Amino acid sequence: MAQTVADQLIAQLIDAGVRRIYGIVGDSLNPVVDAVRRTGGAAKGGIDWVHVRNEEAAAFAAGAEAQLTGRLAVCAGSCGPGNLHLINGLYDAHRSGAPVLAIASHIPTGQIGSSFFQETHPDRLFVECSHYRELISSAEQSPKVVNAAMRHAIALGGVSVVTLPGDVAELDAAGVVPRLVLPGRPAVVPAAADVLALADAINAAKTVAIFAGAGVEGAHDAVIAFADLVAAPVGHSLRGKQWIQYDNPFDVGMTGLLGYGAAHAGIHDADLVLLLGTDFPYEQFMPDGNTVVIAQVDTDPSHLGRRASVTHPVHGDVTATLAALAALVRPKPDRRFLERTLAKHDKLLSSVVGTYTDVDHGRPIHPEFAAAMLDELVADDAIVTADTGMGNVWQARYLTPNGRRRLIGSYLHGSMANAVPQAIGAQSAYPDRQVVTISGDGGLAMLLGELITIAAQKLPVKVVVFNNSTLGLVKLEMFVDGYPDFGVDVPAVDYAAVASALGFFAVRVEDPGELRAALTDAFAHDGPALVDIVTDPLALSLPPTVTAKQVKGFALALSKTVLNGGVGEAVQMARSNIRHLPGL
Repeated sequence: MAQTVADQLIAQLIDAGVRRIYGIVGDSLNPVVDAVRRTGGAAKGGIDWVHVRNEEAAAFAAGAEAQLTGRLAVCAGSCGPGNLHLINGLYDAHRSGAPVLAIASHIPTGQIGSSFFQETHPDRLFVECSHYRELISSAEQSPKVVNAAMRHAIALGGVSVVTLPGDVAELDAAGVVPRLVLPGRPAVVPAAADVLALADAINAAKTVAIFAGAGVEGAHDAVIAFADLVAAPVGHSLRGKQWIQYDNPFDVGMTGLLGYGAAHAGIHDADLVLLLGTDFPYEQFMPDGNTVVIAQVDTDPSHLGRRASVTHPVHGDVTATLAALAALVRPKPDRRFLERTLAKHDKLLSSVVGTYTDVDHGRPIHPEFAAAMLDELVADDAIVTADTGMGNVWQARYLTPNGRRRLIGSYLHGSMANAVPQAIGAQSAYPDRQVVTISGDGGLAMLLGELITIAAQKLPVKVVVFNNSTLGLVKLEMFVDGYPDFGVDVPAVDYAAVASALGFFAVRVEDPGELRAALTDAFAHDGPALVDIVTDPLALSLPPTVTAKQVKGFALALSKTVLNGGVGEAVQMARSNIRHLPGL
């Protein structure tokens, strides 16, 4: 049998190290799927087809695999609606810098432009969520386009989209296949003048604080050593948490609405704030550049100064920049600012983050109690995915990084329903590691069909559902803005029963005294497992720094709830959350 364009495409993917494609089969995609079948699967040196239930999940799974491995991952969708479903997961992958190739099959070439059945234009639709997208219209063109797409995704970090009509995929292969040649990752060395200016500013400042983001990956020891040199407390973003929080005696937590600890105070009270590898988007939580000297170090120069008024922008790797600075910066012997900030952090941890971790008898179960227990029981090298919303809060505040655990979420795109499909990608890439989700019932319900994917693929994913029958973070947003909650609550669902029907080991937990045994049994189970934890819908998370405006909004919303007949709910909410307010 002659090699087809589809065969050639799959051979190029195999040569690039791809071992699986996530997607759903369909007529225009059938030549590609059949080419996958004929490789014999990954066990025989070919490619596996991972059949998901929604192409959105395929893109999320590929994005998670790419983020965790650093290697190219692939998803696919058939023409029209099939590849349209990819777009949300591809947005997440692209914004996360995950090297993902999406194969978007297309209608027959002779029908393009005629409003044919299921006609869309994938080469136009994915412009905002990809570095590269191209329509393959001939056999000779295909190998070059596929090679270019892979190079763009891997080298630039993000998504490439190849649009392939089904009739072109069936043609005999032609053209020369270019070699996929990629250089190593270079170090970005900062300009000497920028380093000297920043060093002078640090030497002149009485107090320094560091705020670290995802760009400190691989620079943990360098950041800690520099913080010690200048007596700087170290705060972090959610994306930076797993890279800098562990083995860090200068850690003061995280800022932002999901934040905790003294990071907010640290970066606002210092004379100079050093932003390392972060493009933290929430300007309201950043210090004022008119009152605090802000310096920023990033490998992407377009990030410098776009969130805050930066006095010292430095284009460079964190490690290279700190090495250059360390040779010029004088040690700061006065460590009182650092000690005060660390003491404040310790106090806030015990009064806010630790509020409910010792509650082992209340019903419904406090989510903080469940999150703390989850942190205690997951493996040291677990991969933990979290749904956007309150799942991110519990992951941020309670999951303890140690240099081996990995945390995944839709941190930049902020999509619902990401945890389970990302767990599919994580477990597919790392079959021998523990993969655990922190799923909200809202997110789980949105892509509930992916539990079937887990069962069908026999993936030992552990799905932990924080089931409060409400969209918790949206509920909090409404209260803080002064709105009574509306449209956020849903009927109670027994997700353990649903999962059990699919062949999962599943248990529903309503008594906190039974939670430890349920999680322990689920984690020990050799196969898919789901723990459905019934949590308190009124236990809302508040940030460590609560503004007068936020308190006013919360109080206003409570008064509206009372006026609308919800006296019981208002009283219960106050009981559930009053200790979250510092000083009360």
